[in-house]
Amino acid sequence: MSSLPTTAVTGSTGFVGGAVARSLAADGTPLRLLVRDLSRAPQLPGAVALQSTYAQTPAEALAGVETLFMVSAAENESRRDEHFTFVDAATAAGVKHIVYTSFVGASPDCTFTLGRDHFATEQRIIDSGMDYTFLRDNFYADFMPMMMGEGDVIRGPAGDGRAAIVTRADVARVAATVLADVASHRGATYNLTGPEALTMAEVAAVISEVRGISASFYDETLAEAHESRKKWNAPDWQVEAWVSTYTSIANGELQAVSPDIERVTGRPATSLAEFLRAEPTA
Repeated sequence: MSSLPTTAVTGSTGFVGGAVARSLAADGTPLRLLVRDLSRAPQLPGAVALQSTYAQTPAEALAGVETLFMVSAAENESRRDEHFTFVDAATAAGVKHIVYTSFVGASPDCTFTLGRDHFATEQRIIDSGMDYTFLRDNFYADFMPMMMGEGDVIRGPAGDGRAAIVTRADVARVAATVLADVASHRGATYNLTGPEALTMAEVAAVISEVRGISASFYDETLAEAHESRKKWNAPDWQVEAWVSTYTSIANGELQAVSPDIERVTGRPATSLAEFLRAEPTA
């Protein structure tokens, strides 16, 4: 197993992990791609795909890895436990440095419920003794159009709060830059945001202008927010996560604009309008 690449990337079948893997491979970095489904692993020069999940990580998947890019797992009720299991496996394998995609508001009691899992994962990594770099992402600008429901209305209890939403491509740019020279980013925590903090009404206005539609924002009460989401028959933890997306904005926890993207990559962060204008039209 010593002949395998010493840089491992998770999430390469997804957007962020895939973009990071393509960037590193294009620069000539040999990669070990840890994937759930080998048939979906991207075919990249110098890359070797190994089957692995966070909940079940074969010893050989991490043996000899020095630098590990850990994309946070898909939202689920047991994500924290899955993260802990994977971090523990990396520790046991002797991984030297882990780069983890976290959340900009991560804390043990942050309003966005899933941000608490990110904080717990950060602490597990710190306690492991591995070197680390945390990439704390704001909410993704990419998903703003998907938040529109019937009548192109964004509904949620966000009030006049603001969020410095960030594009997934910018997060991937930072991650690839860090992974190319992890020693320069040892122990760093970067807050990855867009160049401006927008209210949900302003988000709707930008979408309207760029797409030529009449999007709008309706500020739900908490009761309305829970009632309107009943139609999906989702478990309680997921409903709370959905609703707390908006209440975390209302509470002002996502409004700080950070210079870290430009500081790390040398290029400014992408605005929502720039992102939407660059989207494929077909």
